[in-house]
Amino acid sequence: MSKSKRTYTNYTVEAVGLLGKLIKLGRKRKRMTESELAERLGIARSTLRRIENGNTRAEIGLFFEAASLTGVPLFNEDQGFVYRLSDRVDDKIAVLPKHIYKPQ
Repeated sequence: MSKSKRTYTNYTVEAVGLLGKLIKLGRKRKRMTESELAERLGIARSTLRRIENGNTRAEIGLFFEAASLTGVPLFNEDQGFVYRLSDRVDDKIAVLPKHIYKPQ
């Protein structure tokens, strides 16, 4: 059984690459070594390098945690924004049907 290679749009590849570059910039601005940040994340330096190089195979949670630790804002400068937006989206989801059925 062969593994099929997942493909991503150019936009996705560019966005992941940008996030990786921002993480690297944030790490350097905070004067953190690769080893220090990798240790804080609980990952190997090679995994951190994949993140900073924008490798789409790295876990998104690791990207987000690395961004958080290096001061890279996700979505907005105001960290409370994420919580408020999440609550609003939850409210919108709550009024929608739980299941989507396709007409037969």
